[in-house]
Amino acid sequence: MTGSPLLALDIGGTSMRAALVEGGRVTQRRETRTPKPATPEAVMAAALDLAAPLTSEAVAVGVACAGAVARGRVTATATHTFPGWTDIPLAERLAQGLGLPCSVLNDARAAAWGEFRAGAGRGASEFMFITVSTGVGAGLVLGERLHLAANGLDAELGFVSVPAVWQEGEEVPPLGRLGPLEFETSGTALGGQARALGHEDARALCDAAEAGNGAAEAEYTRSAALIAWKIADVAALLGITRVALGGSVGLRPGYLSRVRSSLACFPQRYQPAVVHAELGVDAGLIGAALWAGEARSST
Repeated sequence: MTGSPLLALDIGGTSMRAALVEGGRVTQRRETRTPKPATPEAVMAAALDLAAPLTSEAVAVGVACAGAVARGRVTATATHTFPGWTDIPLAERLAQGLGLPCSVLNDARAAAWGEFRAGAGRGASEFMFITVSTGVGAGLVLGERLHLAANGLDAELGFVSVPAVWQEGEEVPPLGRLGPLEFETSGTALGGQARALGHEDARALCDAAEAGNGAAEAEYTRSAALIAWKIADVAALLGITRVALGGSVGLRPGYLSRVRSSLACFPQRYQPAVVHAELGVDAGLIGAALWAGEARSST
């Protein structure tokens, strides 16, 4: 793990953060709101302004960004949040603007690498990070290497199919209605379920479930059970031995216990250890920085 200062940028739909990372920990940080609309030009200008004061000490910059990332180019998967983002050369543009070598990762993949190198994934050669928050995202480390597909769509766990209850979808005989996992399990989905049950938001629903409310418990447990099902699937396919849960929902102790309980229903060989992520909101920053530092060292 490099000790040289590394600059990290985390570009999200609501906020953008910049940080200096040394020895796998954040030593300085800055934050701003993401421009609205978040067009490529507006976001890149804001990112350069945010990061510029931290460049004097840094030797490379790593970027964690939502969307499909391939060869340093970004295409939005949530076009309503990032309009106009189609094959944008983000690494090239930021490298030019900051005068530093630049590497870009999808935000969930960056968090996976951060947790593997400096958090809950240390020592596990096959590891998966899952965030359950506004959406559901994931990153995979296989054979101690971050898995990155050429088309940028690796580990899109939130878009695997599950039986749909809360979202519209097509009937698939004989399976019935299917929908993306995150439409059924994310914080956004739990928020919709909360309002249908008379609760204010996802947090209130989770609180109610943990306090013994039966209707809230049913939705909370269903979300955890669907996540557990997909963990078991990935374990069967890829042999992962440890999973770290992050995100506002995933980091709740009650959610972790329900995922573990549901996972116990599967054969033991499909039950990786499931733990909480250790780096919190800094996982993506740290992972992006370490990735950039390792890329610099290999050139």
